[in-house]
Amino acid sequence: MMWRLVICTLCLFVSSQLSLWTVCEAADELEGEVKIEVLFKPEPCTPKSKRGDLMNVHYDGFLAKDGSQFYCSRSDRTGHPQWFVLGVGQVIKGLDIGMIDMCPGEKRKITVPSALAFGEKGKDPVPPNATVVFEVEAYSVSRGPRSMEAFTQMDLDRDRSLTKDEVKKYLKLEYEKDGKPHDDPFYEKIMADIFRKNDQDKDGLISAKEYNIYEHDEL
Repeated sequence: MMWRLVICTLCLFVSSQLSLWTVCEAADELEGEVKIEVLFKPEPCTPKSKRGDLMNVHYDGFLAKDGSQFYCSRSDRTGHPQWFVLGVGQVIKGLDIGMIDMCPGEKRKITVPSALAFGEKGKDPVPPNATVVFEVEAYSVSRGPRSMEAFTQMDLDRDRSLTKDEVKKYLKLEYEKDGKPHDDPFYEKIMADIFRKNDQDKDGLISAKEYNIYEHDEL
Protein backbone atom coordinates (compact mmCIF):
# COMPACT_ATOMS: atom_id res chain seq x y z
CA MET A 1 0.00 0.00 0.00
CA MET A 2 2.86 2.32 0.89
CA TRP A 3 4.59 1.84 -2.46
CA ARG A 4 1.42 2.87 -4.26
CA LEU A 5 1.27 6.05 -2.20
CA VAL A 6 4.91 6.82 -3.03
CA ILE A 7 4.34 6.24 -6.74
CA CYS A 8 1.23 8.45 -6.71
CA THR A 9 3.18 11.17 -4.90
CA LEU A 10 5.98 10.96 -7.46
CA CYS A 11 3.48 11.08 -10.31
CA LEU A 12 1.94 14.22 -8.89
CA PHE A 13 5.38 15.73 -8.38
CA VAL A 14 6.52 15.11 -11.95
CA SER A 15 3.23 16.20 -13.55
CA SER A 16 3.85 18.70 -16.29
CA GLN A 17 3.74 22.37 -15.38
CA LEU A 18 1.14 22.88 -18.08
CA SER A 19 -1.21 20.39 -16.47
CA LEU A 20 -0.79 21.97 -13.07
CA TRP A 21 -1.48 25.42 -14.50
CA THR A 22 -4.57 24.08 -16.25
CA VAL A 23 -5.92 22.77 -12.94
CA CYS A 24 -5.15 26.05 -11.20
CA GLU A 25 -6.76 28.09 -13.96
CA ALA A 26 -9.88 25.93 -13.85
CA ALA A 27 -10.09 26.47 -10.09
CA ASP A 28 -9.67 30.21 -10.57
CA GLU A 29 -12.42 30.27 -13.18
CA LEU A 30 -14.76 28.38 -10.87
CA GLU A 31 -13.97 30.76 -8.02
CA GLY A 32 -14.61 33.79 -10.22
CA GLU A 33 -17.88 32.64 -11.75
CA VAL A 34 -20.90 34.95 -11.80
CA LYS A 35 -24.13 33.05 -11.15
CA ILE A 36 -27.31 34.28 -12.83
CA GLU A 37 -30.84 33.30 -11.84
CA VAL A 38 -33.66 34.71 -13.99
CA LEU A 39 -36.56 35.59 -11.70
CA PHE A 40 -38.85 36.97 -14.39
CA LYS A 41 -38.56 37.34 -18.16
CA PRO A 42 -41.24 39.05 -20.28
CA GLU A 43 -42.30 37.67 -23.64
CA PRO A 44 -41.14 38.85 -26.04
CA CYS A 45 -37.80 39.70 -24.41
CA THR A 46 -36.37 42.45 -26.61
CA PRO A 47 -34.11 44.28 -27.00
CA LYS A 48 -31.41 42.31 -25.20
CA SER A 49 -28.52 44.20 -23.65
CA LYS A 50 -24.99 44.02 -24.97
CA ARG A 51 -21.72 45.71 -24.14
CA GLY A 52 -21.95 49.44 -24.78
CA ASP A 53 -25.73 49.67 -24.35
CA LEU A 54 -27.31 52.29 -22.11
CA MET A 55 -29.29 50.62 -19.31
CA ASN A 56 -31.71 51.90 -16.71
CA VAL A 57 -32.13 49.54 -13.73
CA HIS A 58 -33.05 49.28 -10.08
CA TYR A 59 -30.86 46.97 -8.02
CA ASP A 60 -30.56 45.87 -4.40
CA GLY A 61 -27.29 44.54 -3.00
CA PHE A 62 -26.99 41.91 -0.28
CA LEU A 63 -24.14 40.09 1.46
CA ALA A 64 -24.29 36.40 0.55
CA LYS A 65 -22.96 35.44 3.98
CA ASP A 66 -25.91 36.65 6.06
CA GLY A 67 -28.36 38.23 3.61
CA SER A 68 -27.96 41.72 5.04
CA GLN A 69 -28.67 44.54 2.58
CA PHE A 70 -25.90 47.04 1.86
CA TYR A 71 -27.40 48.97 -1.06
CA CYS A 72 -30.80 49.89 -2.50
CA SER A 73 -31.09 52.13 -5.57
CA ARG A 74 -34.68 52.97 -4.63
CA SER A 75 -33.48 54.76 -1.51
CA ASP A 76 -30.20 56.12 -2.90
CA ARG A 77 -30.24 59.81 -3.83
CA THR A 78 -33.60 60.55 -5.45
CA GLY A 79 -34.66 56.91 -5.66
CA HIS A 80 -34.65 56.86 -9.46
CA PRO A 81 -33.41 53.82 -11.40
CA GLN A 82 -29.69 54.02 -12.18
CA TRP A 83 -28.38 54.89 -15.65
CA PHE A 84 -25.09 53.42 -16.85
CA VAL A 85 -23.33 52.10 -19.93
CA LEU A 86 -22.96 48.32 -19.76
CA GLY A 87 -19.54 46.70 -19.97
CA VAL A 88 -17.28 49.75 -19.54
CA GLY A 89 -16.68 49.66 -15.79
CA GLN A 90 -19.37 52.04 -14.58
CA VAL A 91 -20.61 49.26 -12.28
CA ILE A 92 -18.65 46.38 -10.70
CA LYS A 93 -17.35 43.80 -13.16
CA GLY A 94 -19.70 41.09 -11.91
CA LEU A 95 -22.73 43.22 -12.78
CA ASP A 96 -21.27 44.10 -16.18
CA ILE A 97 -21.14 40.33 -16.79
CA GLY A 98 -24.43 39.44 -15.10
CA MET A 99 -26.58 41.95 -16.98
CA ILE A 100 -25.60 40.88 -20.50
CA ASP A 101 -28.59 39.72 -22.63
CA MET A 102 -31.09 41.32 -20.26
CA CYS A 103 -34.26 42.94 -21.63
CA PRO A 104 -36.61 45.63 -20.24
CA GLY A 105 -38.92 44.14 -17.60
CA GLU A 106 -36.57 41.26 -16.84
CA LYS A 107 -35.57 40.54 -13.23
CA ARG A 108 -32.44 38.67 -12.22
CA LYS A 109 -30.64 37.49 -9.11
CA ILE A 110 -26.91 37.84 -9.72
CA THR A 111 -24.36 36.31 -7.33
CA VAL A 112 -20.92 37.88 -7.66
CA PRO A 113 -17.71 36.49 -6.13
CA SER A 114 -15.41 38.86 -4.29
CA ALA A 115 -12.89 39.00 -7.14
CA LEU A 116 -15.53 40.49 -9.45
CA ALA A 117 -17.13 42.68 -6.77
CA PHE A 118 -15.24 44.65 -4.12
CA GLY A 119 -12.18 42.42 -3.78
CA GLU A 120 -9.77 41.94 -0.93
CA LYS A 121 -10.20 45.46 0.42
CA GLY A 122 -14.00 45.59 0.30
CA LYS A 123 -15.91 48.87 0.20
CA ASP A 124 -17.80 50.06 3.25
CA PRO A 125 -20.21 48.61 4.24
CA VAL A 126 -19.11 45.55 2.21
CA PRO A 127 -16.32 43.70 4.07
CA PRO A 128 -13.17 42.34 2.39
CA ASN A 129 -13.45 39.13 0.33
CA ALA A 130 -17.26 39.19 0.38
CA THR A 131 -19.49 37.43 -2.12
CA VAL A 132 -22.44 39.68 -2.90
CA VAL A 133 -25.89 39.12 -4.37
CA PHE A 134 -27.80 41.67 -6.47
CA GLU A 135 -31.49 41.59 -7.33
CA VAL A 136 -31.78 43.56 -10.55
CA GLU A 137 -34.79 44.84 -12.49
CA ALA A 138 -34.21 46.35 -15.94
CA TYR A 139 -36.42 49.22 -17.06
CA SER A 140 -34.74 50.28 -20.28
CA VAL A 141 -32.14 48.99 -22.73
CA SER A 142 -31.07 51.21 -25.60
CA ARG A 143 -28.13 51.63 -27.89
CA GLY A 144 -25.55 53.41 -25.82
CA PRO A 145 -23.59 56.46 -26.89
CA ARG A 146 -20.28 54.58 -26.75
CA SER A 147 -19.46 53.27 -30.23
CA MET A 148 -17.38 55.44 -32.52
CA GLU A 149 -20.20 55.11 -35.06
CA ALA A 150 -22.53 56.70 -32.54
CA PHE A 151 -19.95 59.41 -31.80
CA THR A 152 -19.87 60.30 -35.51
CA GLN A 153 -23.66 60.45 -35.62
CA MET A 154 -23.80 62.72 -32.58
CA ASP A 155 -20.94 65.01 -33.62
CA LEU A 156 -23.07 67.11 -35.95
CA ASP A 157 -20.51 69.90 -36.46
CA ARG A 158 -17.62 67.40 -36.89
CA ASP A 159 -15.41 69.15 -34.34
CA ARG A 160 -14.42 65.88 -32.55
CA SER A 161 -16.31 66.82 -29.39
CA LEU A 162 -19.88 66.48 -28.17
CA THR A 163 -22.06 69.21 -26.73
CA LYS A 164 -24.98 68.54 -24.41
CA ASP A 165 -27.36 69.51 -27.17
CA GLU A 166 -25.81 67.00 -29.60
CA VAL A 167 -26.05 64.15 -27.08
CA LYS A 168 -29.63 65.05 -26.18
CA LYS A 169 -30.73 65.12 -29.85
CA TYR A 170 -29.15 61.71 -30.42
CA LEU A 171 -30.93 60.20 -27.42
CA LYS A 172 -34.29 61.60 -28.54
CA LEU A 173 -33.85 60.17 -32.03
CA GLU A 174 -32.89 56.72 -30.68
CA TYR A 175 -35.88 56.50 -28.35
CA GLU A 176 -38.33 57.85 -30.94
CA LYS A 177 -36.97 55.38 -33.51
CA ASP A 178 -37.83 52.56 -31.11
CA GLY A 179 -41.33 53.98 -30.66
CA LYS A 180 -40.66 55.06 -27.06
CA PRO A 181 -40.65 58.88 -26.97
CA HIS A 182 -40.30 60.62 -23.60
CA ASP A 183 -40.68 64.11 -22.20
CA ASP A 184 -37.80 66.57 -22.06
CA PRO A 185 -36.82 66.02 -18.38
CA PHE A 186 -36.25 62.32 -19.18
CA TYR A 187 -33.57 63.16 -21.77
CA GLU A 188 -32.11 65.91 -19.61
CA LYS A 189 -31.52 63.41 -16.81
CA ILE A 190 -29.77 60.86 -19.03
CA MET A 191 -27.69 63.56 -20.71
CA ALA A 192 -26.63 65.04 -17.35
CA ASP A 193 -25.60 61.61 -16.10
CA ILE A 194 -23.57 60.91 -19.24
CA PHE A 195 -21.69 64.20 -18.85
CA ARG A 196 -21.15 63.64 -15.13
CA LYS A 197 -19.46 60.32 -15.85
CA ASN A 198 -17.55 61.22 -19.01
CA ASP A 199 -16.72 64.94 -19.07
CA GLN A 200 -13.50 64.39 -17.17
CA ASP A 201 -12.14 67.94 -17.43
CA LYS A 202 -15.60 69.46 -16.74
CA ASP A 203 -15.44 71.84 -19.70
CA GLY A 204 -19.01 71.09 -20.79
CA LEU A 205 -17.85 68.99 -23.76
CA ILE A 206 -17.06 65.31 -24.23
CA SER A 207 -13.97 64.93 -26.39
CA ALA A 208 -13.35 61.87 -28.56
CA LYS A 209 -10.76 60.69 -26.03
CA GLU A 210 -13.10 61.16 -23.04
CA TYR A 211 -15.91 59.48 -24.91
CA ASN A 212 -13.95 56.39 -25.92
CA ILE A 213 -12.15 55.79 -22.62
CA TYR A 214 -10.71 52.43 -23.70
CA GLU A 215 -9.63 53.72 -27.14
CA HIS A 216 -11.35 50.90 -28.98
CA ASP A 217 -13.36 51.35 -32.17
CA GLU A 218 -16.39 49.73 -30.57
CA LEU A 219 -17.35 49.79 -26.89
